Amino acid sequence: MQDATAGGDDRLRPSFTGARIGHVNLKVADLNRSLAFYGGVLGFKVTKRIADQAAFLSYGDYHHDICINTWESRNGMQPAKGTTGLFHLAIVYSTRAELRDAYLRLKTAGVAIDSAVDHGVSESLYLRDPDQMASTVLGSTFEKLVERCR
Repeated sequence: MQDATAGGDDRLRPSFTGARIGHVNLKVADLNRSLAFYGGVLGFKVTKRIADQAAFLSYGDYHHDICINTWESRNGMQPAKGTTGLFHLAIVYSTRAELRDAYLRLKTAGVAIDSAVDHGVSESLYLRDPDQMASTVLGSTFEKLVERCR
């Protein structure tokens, strides 16, 4: 499939405002293991569960930010290197204190941190979820941005 906008034809370029990502749906091998990570360690609350097949998780008032499911992946293996798919999931905490608390929960749970990076406007921890399929990024942006503007 060719990129319709590659030739610079603005008539083919979408025009809209207010779009956002509604949620991410992750295929996992073991629902309970992933619930322990996303719910127990990262702090998302379960808003709905479908037996041992799926769970819908939210960080705030939205019905779900993340769905984890085993519909096509129960006991599955992580994607091989060199394949396409999700590179990472960015979870943005509102404050440095929340990011610090998430870090402490990760360390207590024995989750390895691949790296910590100060991007100037955000601070991020890079790590892997229990299925090793996607790097997960935890960042605190607002306070860092305010700090840099002072």
